[in-house]
Amino acid sequence: MSELLTVEGLSARFGQQRVVDAVSFGVAAGEKVALVGESGSGKTVTAQAILRLNPDVALSGTVRYGRDELVAAPEKRLRQLRGREIGMIFQEPMTALNPVYTVGNQIAEVLQLHLGLDKAAARAEAIRLLARTGIAEPERKIDAFPFQLSGGQRQRAMIAMALAAHPKLLIADEPTTALDVTVQSQILELLADLQREDGMAVLFITHDLNLVRRFADRVVVMQAGRVVESGAVDKVFGQPSHPYTRALLASRPVPLAVAPMEEVPARLAARQLSVAFTRRSGWFRNEPVPIVRDVALSLPAGQTLGIVGESGSGKTTLGLALMRLLDAGAVSGEIVLDGSRLDALRGEALRRARRDFQVVFQDPYASLSPRLTVGEIVGEGLALHQPELSPAERHARVVAMLAEVGLDEVVLDRYPHEFSGGQRQRIAIARAVILRPKVLLLDEPTSALDATLQKQVIELLLDLQARYGISYLFISHDLAVIRALAHRVLVLKGGEVIEHGATPTVFASPREPYTQALLAAALA
Repeated sequence: MSELLTVEGLSARFGQQRVVDAVSFGVAAGEKVALVGESGSGKTVTAQAILRLNPDVALSGTVRYGRDELVAAPEKRLRQLRGREIGMIFQEPMTALNPVYTVGNQIAEVLQLHLGLDKAAARAEAIRLLARTGIAEPERKIDAFPFQLSGGQRQRAMIAMALAAHPKLLIADEPTTALDVTVQSQILELLADLQREDGMAVLFITHDLNLVRRFADRVVVMQAGRVVESGAVDKVFGQPSHPYTRALLASRPVPLAVAPMEEVPARLAARQLSVAFTRRSGWFRNEPVPIVRDVALSLPAGQTLGIVGESGSGKTTLGLALMRLLDAGAVSGEIVLDGSRLDALRGEALRRARRDFQVVFQDPYASLSPRLTVGEIVGEGLALHQPELSPAERHARVVAMLAEVGLDEVVLDRYPHEFSGGQRQRIAIARAVILRPKVLLLDEPTSALDATLQKQVIELLLDLQARYGISYLFISHDLAVIRALAHRVLVLKGGEVIEHGATPTVFASPREPYTQALLAAALA
């Protein structure tokens, strides 16, 4: 099989910092090759270097595509190859798609630029491409702006744009990371179908080894900018030779071993909990839009309730309603915390009660103030809820809490942007747990982390729960993580609970077809 792309001794530097070091691999025509490794391993920089997409990176080595050597190629030739011969799908379509143009205009631009189609022909072909990627009502969606589409639809539109000129090589950089499991599975199947139909080669960049196992022919493992192992997927996964590869494969979450303690009374309970937002309907009236309907749940002390479902199922809305973080007028039903009606609290009484329920959000970079140091962030809750503590006592509590989440005292005066994603999530957890809350809402806290960091956060959460008896509401689309953390699981669809029970029971014998489909997509 002849190589379509050959990378030899490729190195990349930001100033004096070398982030890719003498990387070599190849992609044959029609082959699917996965580039894997932890965050910071150099995967994305390597992918961008192939098309010289980052002007701030100094490159050396060789990248051959057919007869072209791309590291030294003139910019004019690169513009001819980008999109036409080599397509690229980026991790976050909301930032990669232009927000002020419709998706149809952006796909048509590729067709007009590379294939010379006129406006009418380009629009017709763009509709065909959207239909081919599985977007419903492509004749209507072609005139939608990116913000009007769901995450899965935006990713499909980006795939349509990347494949518009029928490239021979597709570079897909984490194309499923932010998607729920069913959409993730659909996108993976779509890419596999399109690859087979067009005989296209795919370079698939990901940190999800389960996706690699399902999709790729060969795998290239990167660590700290270097290739440490490569070969056929079955061989590398079945008999990994490098310790780093073995560590990656061992990072997959394992099922929670502790059985739920049924006799433990409920710490948090909800009855007939509903959420409805209003939207304007006509000139003079507002129409309620139900998001969550008649949910009942019970969370015992020291246990974890996993809340799962596709994007739009109401998971986050339910969590925010339980934590009293939504407008009270939008929420109805009862919320009971340790026997007291949480839904009845207002004003100062609600503020005092907030010490007992805290939140860790999906994106710690967005939820941590960039203007505060780590010491100020972690100690802020103590200053508010325990003002009787002296500055020295507060400092000691902050240092002790940081140590519990694996961070040293030297981080106190640093700012969030100076930390990795895993470290920022530890800071967010420390900020919440320092108050010793009774209930902690964790909204997708591991979704943006690679496998080893994900495992570390799971182990940290289990340790803190065992130490302090905290009850977790854990929202996630990653069912492997749910199985590793949750004693019980609640499945939401369209804002309604369709199945719930002990995690081992639901995972082993799901009753509902929807739950069966979620599990099949996540654990295949």
